Amino acid sequence: MRQPAVLLGPGVVRIPTMGDFINSFAFLEDDGSVTLVDCGLKQAPAKIVAGLAHLGKQPGDVYRIILTHAHGDHAGGAREMLERTGVDGVAIHEDDVEYIAAGENAPPDLTSTMGRMFLRMPGRKFDPFAVSHALHDGEVVDVAGGLRIIHTPGHTPGHVSMLHERTGVLITGDALFNPLSRMRWPMAVICTSARQNRESAQVFSDLEYNVAAFTHGTEIRDNAREAIRSFLRKSSDA
Repeated sequence: MRQPAVLLGPGVVRIPTMGDFINSFAFLEDDGSVTLVDCGLKQAPAKIVAGLAHLGKQPGDVYRIILTHAHGDHAGGAREMLERTGVDGVAIHEDDVEYIAAGENAPPDLTSTMGRMFLRMPGRKFDPFAVSHALHDGEVVDVAGGLRIIHTPGHTPGHVSMLHERTGVLITGDALFNPLSRMRWPMAVICTSARQNRESAQVFSDLEYNVAAFTHGTEIRDNAREAIRSFLRKSSDA
């Protein structure tokens, strides 16, 4: 039976919201409060609340919500989670704030025919909501001992990854996918710039971490850094 919450490290939890294909994350503070990272699709809040309950938490324990980027499969459930938790707004990188305010996905690559076609497809909208804090690269957010924000643009202009240095857990966001435990790049058609995404993800080679967690797919616990470095190296050689 699939667990509603998966422990990644002390106080760091993955909450699956659509199988293992879409994940949110929770950071548990010593005082009992919770920071939530990503809110899944519009229907995800029920799974998030169930994951919190599995941890002995409830929506009122959440005092901060951070989004990795402005796409509906990460921001779609945010408005409801803000209402359930009473948090006054999300934290997201400054370059994605405008899309949250508009309630729409950051744009795909408009230099490609497929990107322009994708822009006209339905399903790009989500309920807009407030932003309370604009993140920037290198910022260390006061989350469970410190969560470093790593700007990894390309998937969206303001896409961020996050490193919890105390536990050695890296959240790649959508810079890398790991569905069915097979690492891959996000589809180019859903990226603002697939080339920039590949370039910015190279930062993962230089970071120190023990567990690599993905918003799409399951985590890598064994030799995570070497697995990602190998993937990046092979991709650059291709």
